[in-house]
Amino acid sequence: MKQEELKFAIRGTLIHAPSTGDIEVLENALLAVDDGGRIAAVTGPGQPDYGKLEQTAREAGKLEVLSAGEYLLPGLVDTHVHAPQWPQLGKALDRPLDEWLRKYTFLLEARYADAEFAERVYDNLVHTLIANGTTTAMYYATIHLESSMRLAEICLEQGQRALVGKVAMDNPEQCPDYYRDASAGQGLEDTGSFIEQVVGMPGNADRLVLPVITPRFIPACTDEMLLGLGDLAQRTGCHVQTHCSEGDWEHAYVLERYGKTDTLSLDGFGLLTPQTVLAHCDFIDDADMGVIKGAETGIAHCPLSNLYFANAVFPARKALDRGLQVGLGTDIAAGANPGILHNCQMAVTASRALEDGVNPDLSAADRGTAGARIDFREAFWMATAGGGEALGLKVGKFERGYEFDAIIVDTEMSDSNLIIWEDMDEGDDILQKIIYNADRRNIKRVWVQGEQVKS
Repeated sequence: MKQEELKFAIRGTLIHAPSTGDIEVLENALLAVDDGGRIAAVTGPGQPDYGKLEQTAREAGKLEVLSAGEYLLPGLVDTHVHAPQWPQLGKALDRPLDEWLRKYTFLLEARYADAEFAERVYDNLVHTLIANGTTTAMYYATIHLESSMRLAEICLEQGQRALVGKVAMDNPEQCPDYYRDASAGQGLEDTGSFIEQVVGMPGNADRLVLPVITPRFIPACTDEMLLGLGDLAQRTGCHVQTHCSEGDWEHAYVLERYGKTDTLSLDGFGLLTPQTVLAHCDFIDDADMGVIKGAETGIAHCPLSNLYFANAVFPARKALDRGLQVGLGTDIAAGANPGILHNCQMAVTASRALEDGVNPDLSAADRGTAGARIDFREAFWMATAGGGEALGLKVGKFERGYEFDAIIVDTEMSDSNLIIWEDMDEGDDILQKIIYNADRRNIKRVWVQGEQVKS
């Protein structure tokens, strides 16, 4: 590799998940980043190009060497964030979902008609997620075109890879008068305008920020809106995001309205594509999984919020074994923690609860669902490469041609819960400790597409 093509190189311990359930720890590895922000090479001691690449980087003054307590991990991917709900984080979690939405969430989201209010919230949210190591986020905004655009602009300004959607919701039977699109036609027109504006944002030629077609969920939309958004998805090839079979009420509502599941209904409207991400999917059945796999559609698994509002556990083990593309989502603010590492913990915990069962009145044999558990390896896959696959992006792995989105975790940070014992911890033990004990204090540096966005 020529010096002029090299942006920089990093030498140290790299940890990533090259495939589902596999963790690769590369000690004293050398990773080179090209001038476009992509990974140009990953090599290790003893490989023929290692010494030459190190020499090239050192002579160019572009070599960074990690300390013994620093570990390079892929950037974290959050596949489901409700950006306007950020001020609501940690509030009203004792209320049922319908009340939570109508008495708190919709009232808050309606305030984003005020672009200045939106800017204050969104600027803080994006900064916080980057600080927690989230290099890629898929965002729901609100029905408001101007403030939704401001979210896209803030992501670009702060250097976060983002997929942003202006929410579409027009059904007067399920949406409050003060917070819904004036009509299906208006919602479709605004969505089309939003797509054009995001694609044409100054400084967004590399498509760091992408537009997303965003029907909130089936109950919030009329058939006219869903048909129009499906047509728009087919014509533009844009990403799509929506909720799918999240809780008992929504799942039952769609069955009554259409006589078929969310998955089949969305497919009928043309909304299941390889660019689609379905949030939750707690109540999908085997047939739904087959349709989702066939459409190459992704799933956003939101373990923390599901325990609070879905009253169910997504069968992550089953979905992964079926070959579905599954990432992790915080589901801010129904998920009351902005960190994807925390949601790795919750994904493992939720799967254990599903496998073991939680009702002590039942016998152990009758209490749970056999073979449902995942461990930290699968959780980390979903948080990185799995999330990238669900979004159709080349992020989350340390492989040539992938975008260099990465974080440095410092295990020697003072006043931290993360303690590595040199004589007792090695290999993926270190990753497991990072997942369970690291927080934003330990995330020392963050890069997106080769650009440092936190130091």
